[in-house]
Amino acid sequence: MRKLIVSALAAVLVCACAQAPVDRALCKGKSVEGLQTLIKTEQPDGYAGLTVRKVAFVNATAHPLSIDAIETSRIRLDGSEVWSFQPTSSGDREDWAQPVGKGFFKRNYLGMNNDDYGGGIPMVCIWTREKNLSVGLAEPVLKLVSMPVSRKGNHTEACIREEYKAPRILQPGDTLYSLQQFVLEGPKGDFFEPLRIFTAYMTKEFGFKAPESPEEAFEPVWCAWGYERTFTVDEVIGTLPKVVELGFKWVDVDDGYQQCEGDWETNDRIGPEGMRRMTDAIHEAGLKAKLWWAPMAADPESKLAKEHPEMLLVKEDGTHEDISWWDSWYLSPVNPHTWEYTENLVDMFLVDWNFDGFKLDGQHLNLSEPDYNPASGLSFPEEACERHPEFFRTIYMRAQADKAGAVVQVCPCGCAVNFFLLPWINQSVASDPTSSAQIRMKRKAYAAIAPHLAYYADHVELSDGGLDFPSQVGVGGVIGTKFTWPKANPDATECGGSLLTEEKEALLRKWVPIYSEKMLSTGEYLNLYDYGFDKPEAHVISKDGALYYAFYAPEWNGEPIELRGLDPGRKYKVLEYAADQPRAYAVDGSDPVIRPTFKGNYLIEVTE
Repeated sequence: MRKLIVSALAAVLVCACAQAPVDRALCKGKSVEGLQTLIKTEQPDGYAGLTVRKVAFVNATAHPLSIDAIETSRIRLDGSEVWSFQPTSSGDREDWAQPVGKGFFKRNYLGMNNDDYGGGIPMVCIWTREKNLSVGLAEPVLKLVSMPVSRKGNHTEACIREEYKAPRILQPGDTLYSLQQFVLEGPKGDFFEPLRIFTAYMTKEFGFKAPESPEEAFEPVWCAWGYERTFTVDEVIGTLPKVVELGFKWVDVDDGYQQCEGDWETNDRIGPEGMRRMTDAIHEAGLKAKLWWAPMAADPESKLAKEHPEMLLVKEDGTHEDISWWDSWYLSPVNPHTWEYTENLVDMFLVDWNFDGFKLDGQHLNLSEPDYNPASGLSFPEEACERHPEFFRTIYMRAQADKAGAVVQVCPCGCAVNFFLLPWINQSVASDPTSSAQIRMKRKAYAAIAPHLAYYADHVELSDGGLDFPSQVGVGGVIGTKFTWPKANPDATECGGSLLTEEKEALLRKWVPIYSEKMLSTGEYLNLYDYGFDKPEAHVISKDGALYYAFYAPEWNGEPIELRGLDPGRKYKVLEYAADQPRAYAVDGSDPVIRPTFKGNYLIEVTE
């Protein structure tokens, strides 16, 4: 049975959080006096520790009150060691999970933080070794609020902050309402279980549907991006024998085939028949073809931008929103003209050119500014942000109609993915990670939200040292690379190091068979270790009756590690399946402790 409580500020607030959240209205940074605070709380069944809240501020004075912002559901943890999960997006491309040091502050705005960066997952989580607290939005669509996390002394706090463009003037007796939000106490550990509880609530209350992937989305990927934007059809086709020999199943044709962003017909270098010639060769080799595409982008000089201004997003000042990465303008994501144009492109790519799926690329895909273009037919400008995922629904549904099972990957480069667009993809991605740690951490977050969604670990060249296959395989990621063979494109710059050397080929001959044999990407991710506090960093996959443990540390010198998840009284075999000379030994479930020595990683398979 749901518990529903309405209380005034002076009353005792019944709440799942051991320390009741704090709510306040602000004017020029100071609390507004003379407001009565009414709080409606609900504790829905089936979500232990979850309290859904809505706050109302009533002007109880005899004069008008001015309000610039409200901060609601403020939570606090005390402790010298605190970790946080802050999945919002900016050009800094920060880790989603990070420790909270002294003097820490991060705004965590869910709107646009830089030209190309915005959106995210509408919750933040803070935790110590003993306690976990989360706060977030309980709304069916993304709202343009902040979720600031700060630390003063040993106090770490987080809240929901709603800021107003112009002050809200409350006349005597007027009421100002907050958005619906939640606080969540526990379970103990990191961000995994809070994310899972949040997703379950959003599924039941608002119909959020966690995506699932077709079998093909879990197959290893070779991407032609090693040849960069000046690739040729012959270069791609000439690499296919090596792609097949090494065991890859997908070929991603990347940026550089188009006339410009917005005009997606082939350029003169590729030629009118070039794309079909590539897909025919890919299919004849027994492979599948995925096409890179930066939808929602139109270069100012493109025919599309010049001939169809009705599709362009218009900002409040009348200008177009820039996509700085592509030197392009945004198309309005919810404009019906944009949708029709986009559906026709999907048909060209999948039917006429015969591709089997998409790599949708660009940090701009995560969100846009509010849209003031009258041609978009919106009731209010922010509707473009709230309905932004409908653009991806348009692509996904048309792709499935054209080719059932088409793989649709969205790569919001460096962004914390917009939670609300997830139902319209069937392959997630590490999304231009800045480190191997990001590859591993993002995998855990996606596994919490969508346990049956394929997670592409991106090009291995983006990992530490460019060759960290254990970070792709060990956490259950889909393996990928962008090697060139037998030589690099002479015009390549940043990818000049992608040439298939003897060293890299030897590693591919080792790791692709391991990946294809184990297929840990299709297993179940088990949340047995705390990402922040347990050392070494640990991930566990359950697959076909075995448990696959992956441990990561710069160096580990025989200190004890507990193998969590084993049954007391049972005997187990431990196999170092990724070692050049695999070693096996026994462990007792009643004392499941191992003392390995390793550098970088230690991957083991544990069976009875």
